[in-house]
Amino acid sequence: MTVLDEVPAEPAAEANDARGRVAELHAIREQVRRGPSDRATEAQKAKGKLTARERIDLLIDEGSFNEVEPLRRHRATGFGLEAKKPYTDGVITGWGTVHGRTVFVYAHDFRIFGGALGEAHATKIHKIMDMAISAGAPLVSLNDGAGARIQEGVSALAGYGGIFQRNTRASGVIPQISVMLGPCAGGAAYSPALTDFVFMVRETSQMFITGPDVVQAVTGEKISQNGLGGADVHSEVSGVSHFAYDDEQTCIEEVRYLLSMLPQNNRENPPAAPTSDPADRRGDVLLDLVPADGNRSYDMHKVIEELVDDADYLEIHERWATNIIVALARLDGQVVGIIANQPASLAGVLDIEASEKAARFVQMCDAFNIPLVTLLDVPGFLPGVDQEHGGIIRHGAKLLYAYCNATVPRISLILRKAYGGAYIVMDSQSIGADLTYAWPTNEIAVMGAEGAANVIFRKQIAEADDPDAMRIAMVKEYKSELMHPYYAAERGLVDDVIDPAETREVLIRSLAMLRTKHADLPSRKHGNPPQ
Repeated sequence: MTVLDEVPAEPAAEANDARGRVAELHAIREQVRRGPSDRATEAQKAKGKLTARERIDLLIDEGSFNEVEPLRRHRATGFGLEAKKPYTDGVITGWGTVHGRTVFVYAHDFRIFGGALGEAHATKIHKIMDMAISAGAPLVSLNDGAGARIQEGVSALAGYGGIFQRNTRASGVIPQISVMLGPCAGGAAYSPALTDFVFMVRETSQMFITGPDVVQAVTGEKISQNGLGGADVHSEVSGVSHFAYDDEQTCIEEVRYLLSMLPQNNRENPPAAPTSDPADRRGDVLLDLVPADGNRSYDMHKVIEELVDDADYLEIHERWATNIIVALARLDGQVVGIIANQPASLAGVLDIEASEKAARFVQMCDAFNIPLVTLLDVPGFLPGVDQEHGGIIRHGAKLLYAYCNATVPRISLILRKAYGGAYIVMDSQSIGADLTYAWPTNEIAVMGAEGAANVIFRKQIAEADDPDAMRIAMVKEYKSELMHPYYAAERGLVDDVIDPAETREVLIRSLAMLRTKHADLPSRKHGNPPQ
């Protein structure tokens, strides 16, 4: 009998068989949804951590998640792996929406192999990363894994290589956000370091290349996991983490907020948002917030709050390199990146860490079409042997390079002092700022008047009958001749001196004009920035 001669099955039997298969499918899906076991879930909860699916539910709009390869299993044998082949292989991958816009996500499931990465696990991540790049949508990783799966040997290490390669290929193309919700050790830490933003949760997330035991064995130093690589360490000391929060719910909600400020990819502009804050709102309070005396401190955060829509902004690296502020905010509903010296911390000087922090932020904004607004009140670079030996020249050049390379709209505003090389580096007109404004309290010079007078009039001061009186007179002369508020404007280095109360309106009008800015760059493979 040929295939064509076979007697077809009874319709009822076919239907019953189909229903049975569908029932089996739903049973498998329910097993996948629940995870490996109730015991594993309880262990996760006992650590104060959510499950991978609970985290995805917090991140993604309700009902929008589409899972990819939920039935994937590893193919490894040996070391007991052949007897344990759970669905998902310890990572959940897929896409959904955040505020209605597509976002791709992968989440380690610590309940399965401790979230360790094996060949199948890595292949799932590679696939979702490729999909995110092709679709031109952000990628969020919810990290909670114990590193490479030792039982799979070099195959696991190769899996990390594929992730790193895709992180690099996606850099500057789509936003990449790493959310650290558990341990991240060894080579696994390099993927978050390659992404645009890193979020951490206190007490539950740690990142380090070598753990406390290895550190103690090699150096004799005894330290806890959190002391070595916890959220506070990386958000205050190392600068590896951009954000740190006390709980997972707040952390993931802030990830959603950040995504609302970012474009889908480098070919789009950031999403605009309606605002009831008038574009022409005056800021008369600014006259009281910023003292005219350049030696008096104030909090730049209050200035930013007065300028942006509804006093709302998202500060990045809030607790690292606090002498400079970088933040995402909106002006008349349009997203802008703000870089501002902070006189309340180290008088707002630029140092190694501040230069690195601002440079990376400028590059991120430029990659994703976010206009830059720079608020200057900078006395110069921080002097000192440690700074020079640490490479302040090289690190300061990173900020200079980032600004010079940026093609997005760039507006700088000089509130008070702007001295020396720090003035040039902080997006002065001479390095390509599209528009430069200044308040009547501005002082733009090579250095402060006291230092300049001591250099220029050193001989006259030394020979004077009353050196102190002569020094005061020379300082006054230098200020009146070279540091008056209109000196730079008279020479075309400042486009206008404006009333501080009108700053918001001036910035909004200027950004609206620059929205169609187009810059042609010379053909090159890529630049070679200072490292």
